[in-house]
Amino acid sequence: MIKKFISYYKPYKKLFFLDLFAAITVSVCDLIYPMLSRVAVNNYIPNKNYRSILILAITLFGIYIIKLICNYFMNYWGHVVGVRMQGDMRKDVYTKLQNFPIKYFDNTQTGSIMSRIVNDLQEVSELAHHGPEDLFISVIMIFGSFFLLLNINIPLTLIVFSVIPFIVWFTINRRQRMSDAFLQTREKIGAINSTLQNSISGIRVSKAFVNKNDELEKFKKSNVEFKTAREGAYKVMAEYVSGMTFLTDMLDYLVLVFGAIFTYQGKINFGDFLAYLLYIRIFSQPIKRLVGFVEQYQNGMSGFKRFKEMLDEDIEKDSAGAKELKDVRGNIKFENIYFSHDKKNILKDFSLNIKAGETLALVGPSGGGKTTICNLIPRFYDIDSGDIKIDSQSIYNFKIDSLRKNIGIVQQDPFLFTGSIKENLTIGKPDATDEEIIEAAKKANIHDFIETLPDGYNTEVGERGVKLSGGQKQRIAIGRIFLKNPPILILDEATSALDNITEQLIQESLDELSKNRTTIVVAHRLSTVKNADTIVVLTDDGIVEAGTHDELITNKGFYYNLHLGILQ
Repeated sequence: MIKKFISYYKPYKKLFFLDLFAAITVSVCDLIYPMLSRVAVNNYIPNKNYRSILILAITLFGIYIIKLICNYFMNYWGHVVGVRMQGDMRKDVYTKLQNFPIKYFDNTQTGSIMSRIVNDLQEVSELAHHGPEDLFISVIMIFGSFFLLLNINIPLTLIVFSVIPFIVWFTINRRQRMSDAFLQTREKIGAINSTLQNSISGIRVSKAFVNKNDELEKFKKSNVEFKTAREGAYKVMAEYVSGMTFLTDMLDYLVLVFGAIFTYQGKINFGDFLAYLLYIRIFSQPIKRLVGFVEQYQNGMSGFKRFKEMLDEDIEKDSAGAKELKDVRGNIKFENIYFSHDKKNILKDFSLNIKAGETLALVGPSGGGKTTICNLIPRFYDIDSGDIKIDSQSIYNFKIDSLRKNIGIVQQDPFLFTGSIKENLTIGKPDATDEEIIEAAKKANIHDFIETLPDGYNTEVGERGVKLSGGQKQRIAIGRIFLKNPPILILDEATSALDNITEQLIQESLDELSKNRTTIVVAHRLSTVKNADTIVVLTDDGIVEAGTHDELITNKGFYYNLHLGILQ
């Protein structure tokens, strides 16, 4: 995991090493000050050497100017490195996210995904910048102080630094507990984000059912769990910080007590004693940096661990030797399909042949596998066994993207992205001309409505298309397909959520859309499938009958009973 983390520094290694050089320079500048103070107290001041004091003052001022420049560089460009690395990580995980199979999103809450991409990577960014910087400064200050103090007085230095092994032991001892505690808080904030996202998305339903108390209770539960986890993490952190503060205070204590004794015994002079006091005061700063680094490391690496878990997830993959799907006629064949989802068998030895250019309707009670069949053709899910063929070739021999480019899908509740009507229409064809967009909108019976809007095609639709009615959203979804112009069309309950007048208007658009395409229609309203070339009735037992509307009515079987239920 560390190796993967370090790899993100590679594009910015020049800036990174300049940042470390600035950190080292600042550390060296800090180490010089006590030695200059020692020389001044021991030599320049007693001997009234004003020229040397002036040189010392100028030298110190120069050192502080250098520190000013280096600190600016560290605080600006150091953070830039962290932000750019964060951007690269976010790009990588978002790219990976686009290639996750649908089942990943079935099993993972949106808020949890957002927490990993936003919150976790923010902490990773801080670690990427401050971590190496703090570590280098601390190491240089600690070892630099140690060797410089050895040159003043070895016994006093060894006494003072005898605390270091306890600091190291204490840090190692608390590291795992802190790691576990901060990882748990990451998981809980993800749960809160999921609850918030779900609640905000469903705010209209919540208001309609006066369900705010239940939603508040759900949030309260997640919030309490987060607070408990965070309080536990802060308890571990408090034990660590307070313990480290005590140990660093012991450094001051040892210098003051033993330094005074050594000065009294004449083993060191006042200048040496002052240098010890200044060095230990400086020395406590890298100790505190190390304390902060440990906290930051636990925060950042727990976030990076969750980020890497996403990178390690399986993605949709093309089969070896997969090729582009071109010149599609549209014959679709299901051969002895077995498919299960969430340990439930949905299709068992299922076979079906859909002729090129025909409209085939799937009807029957819920749970029979109608939507599943629609999801298997574009490979939203992979089958357990059997095969699905387009024009006599297995869909698994084609590249997934090229397969989906040849399939248009209109669902019951079309999803509109936040943005303009034009942006939503051109999702399948971003380079479409204005003429093509208008023509597609006309075919979808939405152009006249768009023209009445103040901003026309540039009108914002709101989150998930909230500013539009269900029928308007559906017609925009149909317009997308006209623009995409695929040879295979899937209509999954495309009109079932609409009123009769709007349904009739949209049905006209769908009839136009279905011309010269292989079309699969899933419908509960049998009135919408009367004109289908073939109607297939699906139940839990598979296909129970198939034929035209008139044939199935004449047979007086399952479809006939369904039809009577609609008419009554």
